[in-house]
Amino acid sequence: MSKRVLLAAPRGYCAGVDRAVVAVEKALDLYGAPIYVRKEIVHNKHVVSTLEARGAIFVSENDEVPEGETVIFSAHGVSPAVHQSAASHNLKTIDATCPLVTKVHYEVKRFAAQDLTILLIGHEGHEEVEGTAGEAPENVILVDGTEGISEIKVADENKVAWLSQTTLSVDETLTTVAALRKRFPNLIDPPSDDICYATQNRQVAIKQIAPQADLVLIVGSVNSSNSVRLVEVSLEYGAKAAYLIDFAAEAKDEWFVGVETIGVSSGASVPEILVQDLLKNLSDRGFSNVETVTAMEEHLLFSMPTELRKDLKAANK
Repeated sequence: MSKRVLLAAPRGYCAGVDRAVVAVEKALDLYGAPIYVRKEIVHNKHVVSTLEARGAIFVSENDEVPEGETVIFSAHGVSPAVHQSAASHNLKTIDATCPLVTKVHYEVKRFAAQDLTILLIGHEGHEEVEGTAGEAPENVILVDGTEGISEIKVADENKVAWLSQTTLSVDETLTTVAALRKRFPNLIDPPSDDICYATQNRQVAIKQIAPQADLVLIVGSVNSSNSVRLVEVSLEYGAKAAYLIDFAAEAKDEWFVGVETIGVSSGASVPEILVQDLLKNLSDRGFSNVETVTAMEEHLLFSMPTELRKDLKAANK
């Protein structure tokens, strides 16, 4: 059997990431450097360093931004408290929250208005979870995996709903929901699936590749939840080995011993240039036969954040 690469499609940038990164680029073009960004705009080392080189300054909190300056909120979303602190510091804000995350924020508010306890399935400390829970902190209980579900205490077991972080593993979330439903038989479902279309599609593609792969390489950063999930899904679905790398140069020679078929994909915050760098690296190792495995086509696009759209329109008059 000849050495080959099975290249996942879709992979890389989703519509929400593309929108957020372009928002920072357009803001730099329009207002000039520096532009402040609260947290990493998306979880990818290459993207962050590229934007820093253009004049973006990444901060942890709004109080690090000089009064009156522009701050962009990342694709992961922020809580109402973060919006309030920006207003109190007299900051101009551009909200680059992914519209699919915004949808979950609305669901939190709707469930909280019905006085429901909201079980938010997600990873503790993740920015998206913090922003989502911040919409109704008194109503939200974080559920990070199935451990501890039996200990969850709620005011009324008939008034409990679940929501999830958008970048989780579909399988892992379904397992957690099943365990929650066992504990709370009248558990209320969200009006629609919270796991983002791009996260699901990338997992579907890698599930098709994994059983055939001696090795799977996922391009992505360690703080990218959906990228980490792709490694886990690869191993669950039969890949003999799977690793997460930011750059092609991180691939270790010993990984390739006895390997005939390599699966390649990338997280939803990864620019395609990094995947192409990896394919060149693999070609140099004798893996020049690349077959694309297409799970489905993606055509979704999101418009620019409202605040930026207004200023771009005014500038182009």
